[in-house]
Amino acid sequence: MMDALIDGQNDPKVLAQMARARMRTKIACLEEALDGHFDHHHAFLLTRMLGRIDTLDADITAVDEQIEAHMAPFAAAAARLDEIPGIGPVVAATIIAEVGVDMSRFPTAGHLCSWAKFSPGINSSAGKTKGNGSSGHGNRYLAAALGEAAVMTRRTDTFLGARYRRLAKRGKKRAIVAVGRSILVVVWHLLSDEQVTFHDLGSDHYTRHIHPDTKKHSHIRQLEALGYTVTLAPAA
Repeated sequence: MMDALIDGQNDPKVLAQMARARMRTKIACLEEALDGHFDHHHAFLLTRMLGRIDTLDADITAVDEQIEAHMAPFAAAAARLDEIPGIGPVVAATIIAEVGVDMSRFPTAGHLCSWAKFSPGINSSAGKTKGNGSSGHGNRYLAAALGEAAVMTRRTDTFLGARYRRLAKRGKKRAIVAVGRSILVVVWHLLSDEQVTFHDLGSDHYTRHIHPDTKKHSHIRQLEALGYTVTLAPAA
């Protein structure tokens, strides 16, 4: 439509018919929107704008090609990371770029998380220890990638998705840090051994493995907090 405007076409009906895909359902709205004043001055400015967009698109394509070339030796590692919920090709490439694939520098997954400073902060006061959602000042690019991956898990029917939703009730920042750390632990295992593949524990993993007594006491505390006195008796 913009190219046609630049070429001198100013008939709203003709321009609207150039719509594609879902925009075809808005022909009437397009005709109304395109019914206006568009002269040589506007064509000149629009040409400059489109030229700038084309230049930026070309630059982005060139950068993407360079990234693909640099990532080629790590394609297998990136593919394994891509299996983790929330991680796509871009996040996988970012993690590899910031952490590398040689996990011998980190004796355990905990060492990697400590280096990345992607773990809840701890505050101690009056003999009481309280956690917060802060991950400290680590690698901001890695933190951004892990944070993005953590948020992306929230709508997945996976262990990480269930973990995010459960912890988000106490604060989204807490959930992002905790799930991001879990993802980084998985990353360490996948990059430490080429034979290791990702296996999802399932969205019901927590409820399946929680001890019955722990669940019972939790429900009792919740009812008592509402003002009830709870007496338990075995089911018949």
